[in-house]
Amino acid sequence: MSKKWVYFFGNGKAEGKGTDKELLGGKGAGLAEMTNISIPVPPGFTITTEACVEYYSNNQQYPEGLTTQMIEAMGKLETAVGKNFGDIACPLLVSVRSGARVSMPGMMDTVLNLGLNDETVKGLASSSGNERFAYDSYRRFIQMFGDVVLGVGHGKFERLLTDMKRAKNVDEDTKLDAADLKKLVDQYKDVVSTETGRNFPQEPKEQLKLAVNAVFESWNNQRAKTYRKINKIPHEWGTGVNVQAMVFGNMGDDCGTGVAFTRNPSTGDKEFFGEFLINAQGEDVVAGIRTPNPIIELKTVMPEAFAQLEKVYQTLEKHYKDVQDIEFTIEKNKLYMLQTRSGKRTAKAAVKIAYDMFREGLIDKRTAVLRVAPQQVDQLLHPMIDPKSSYDAVAKGLPASPGAAVGKAVFTAEEAESWAQRGEAVILVRKETSPEDIGGMHAAQGILTATGGMTSHAAVVARGMGKCCVAGCGSINIDEKGRKFTVGGHLIKEGDFITINGTTGEVILGQVELIEPSLSGEFAEILTWADEFRTLGVRANADTPHDAQVARDFGAEGIGLCRTEHMFFDGDRIDAVREMILAYDVDGRKKALEKVKPYQREDFEGLFKVMEGLPVTIRLLDPPLHEFIPHTDEDVEKVSKASGIAFDRLKRKAQELHEFNPMLGHRGCRLAVTFPEIYEMQAYAIFEAACKLKKEGVNVIPEVMIPLVGHYKELEELKELVDNVAAEVMEKTGVKVDYLVGTMIELPRAALTADEIAAHAQFFSFGTNDLTQTALGISRDDAGKFLPQYVEKGIFKEDPFVSIDQSGVGQLVEMGVAKGRSVRKELKTGICGEHGGDPDSIAFCQKAGLNYVSCSPYRVPVARLAAAHAALKG
Repeated sequence: MSKKWVYFFGNGKAEGKGTDKELLGGKGAGLAEMTNISIPVPPGFTITTEACVEYYSNNQQYPEGLTTQMIEAMGKLETAVGKNFGDIACPLLVSVRSGARVSMPGMMDTVLNLGLNDETVKGLASSSGNERFAYDSYRRFIQMFGDVVLGVGHGKFERLLTDMKRAKNVDEDTKLDAADLKKLVDQYKDVVSTETGRNFPQEPKEQLKLAVNAVFESWNNQRAKTYRKINKIPHEWGTGVNVQAMVFGNMGDDCGTGVAFTRNPSTGDKEFFGEFLINAQGEDVVAGIRTPNPIIELKTVMPEAFAQLEKVYQTLEKHYKDVQDIEFTIEKNKLYMLQTRSGKRTAKAAVKIAYDMFREGLIDKRTAVLRVAPQQVDQLLHPMIDPKSSYDAVAKGLPASPGAAVGKAVFTAEEAESWAQRGEAVILVRKETSPEDIGGMHAAQGILTATGGMTSHAAVVARGMGKCCVAGCGSINIDEKGRKFTVGGHLIKEGDFITINGTTGEVILGQVELIEPSLSGEFAEILTWADEFRTLGVRANADTPHDAQVARDFGAEGIGLCRTEHMFFDGDRIDAVREMILAYDVDGRKKALEKVKPYQREDFEGLFKVMEGLPVTIRLLDPPLHEFIPHTDEDVEKVSKASGIAFDRLKRKAQELHEFNPMLGHRGCRLAVTFPEIYEMQAYAIFEAACKLKKEGVNVIPEVMIPLVGHYKELEELKELVDNVAAEVMEKTGVKVDYLVGTMIELPRAALTADEIAAHAQFFSFGTNDLTQTALGISRDDAGKFLPQYVEKGIFKEDPFVSIDQSGVGQLVEMGVAKGRSVRKELKTGICGEHGGDPDSIAFCQKAGLNYVSCSPYRVPVARLAAAHAALKG
């Protein structure tokens, strides 16, 4: 016996049910469920998603038994409606619609009025008593079938329709009479034969098979593939096909069609929201061919049908306990439901709907938390382009930091600062930013770079600041000296307005209207509910008291990464750091570092105060020293004049420090093994700040992190240095401060030997940015040139710098946790790479048994919600 591929629904009973989404697709499951709960649904049958998968596996041939089951289901359908498919006197017509497991609105194909031909159209005219309606249905069928099944462009038919309306001097389709529509049918058939080399198919059974094939094949059209990629929908799922008896909204003024939501999908307000058209079919509403009317007006136009619709939508929302997106047709004042599915909504609406439904008793807290998608939350935290705005993007880069920004283009950090001081809003446009640009980045509304990836300097710093950023926009050609850039024939000079959309990666000329975010009370409440369910801690990556305060206000439970090198670039500090680098001996370096220490101590005091009572993980100096030295002759000259250091000496030092691959070079703990005085100074600054504040009654919890450890002896040596400094400061001040010393696991060897390292580490923080680079052998800053193609081809399911590579890098993390805890049972573990704010990566951290994730301050709410989802979904 062959497998069951076809499920029938009709006459109040369905073979499937609402929970069968994986098998029947969302639309098929919705039709089955509505049938079972006595909602008026035209009968029909659903071909399963499994049949679609088999169709592709079987070289685009039907699986065994499908054709026979379709014939049997058509027989049941004929009995249910009392009409026969292909009957000349009173034909049964059907719609053929797609239906994936999850909603993919507009991505796949539909054919309506299938079963019409030159003979059955006459029967439809006779049986309905409405010749105009019959030929209107036929011309629509030829157009849809021609476009979807035969590949004849939609526009070729539309031009003929426009010409006909112009010739008749009418502006709406509904004003064409039966004779006009008959002429259009003949013209449409001529288009098909000219374009395809064959006549329009007249046999209804052939039409059905071709239409089912077309819907199967629409699963892999380009727009569907792109939609799945954006929304992380697996390509292997396939679509269901729903074959359903036609009901007609285009038979006259007592007929109509519409699409509605049981609540407002933009605001979340509890109001019936949607549109309808009189004397129309469904595609007229969706395609925007005619301007529809607000759904509330249906109450006046068709009060009886509206009363039916009102009762149905309330029943559906209560039954599904969620906002429903519904499609309906009214035929001769009788309502028929064609679809119900969970309605897509904005982040603002998702929050309000979840909150309101909990308060109404429709759902519990757990469900309310799960109804707000973590990926959506970014929309609530940054300015956004007003959805009402219309614009054309001239370029597209990587959406590196969400939100949108409008400002005048400037090309240096110095200009960004000076323009901002004059009150100008600016966008900093650079090939790529460097730590030197931090002031300009802070002053700018947003950052646009031509190179770099999602975790490039510009991207990481922008996210940390909550700044909008578009990175790796390779199509812009920047002339920094000329203070201009070109793209697609456009010239943008310094001072010209541009708009960037960090949520989509778009670059737009001129000023586009923005709307400011608002953290509503409902959102704050839902986050507190999320905290009740999550077991993962959420910390923030923060380097300044301002960042720390933002993070704490967003609910961070500490700092998981303070990058101390970011503190070296402000004001006079950089000069002292350069003096240290240029020193000829240890004494010279120590003398210069003594100038840096007060600044560091002051920074740590600020962080400890803001994060009172919460842990603050401080990573000791990580980047190679060459980052603090200028490289171009122009920059060397500038620094030489400002610092009084001879040009030649600076130039020579820059050459000495040059490394072919600095990411794998003299940095992190390797610097401290060679120059221990650097970490010694930082340790003094940390513990002097901690002891001072502890004496003042501030509860401080410092955690000192040694970066880039690959061998336990590196950590052993540097932990001893930190412990000695801590003991000395505590003895000198008479204050005892509890602290931890741990390491950042960012090298494969560290994960492989985590048991040896754990003997000396009180915590592990996985630096997943560098661990991904070193495990995959891919530079994150150069990967933008080829990683998109890797994702497109399915080599990587997602960009591994955005969402953690679970089968590769993830194994190293799991191994590190397991080996570390085999030696130190209570070892605290977390991640502090950019993956700490990615919902999928957070779900992985939950499974891997980590204690916390750390992310940029503006992603803390995302992480809190994602951690709750991870705990609730197991």
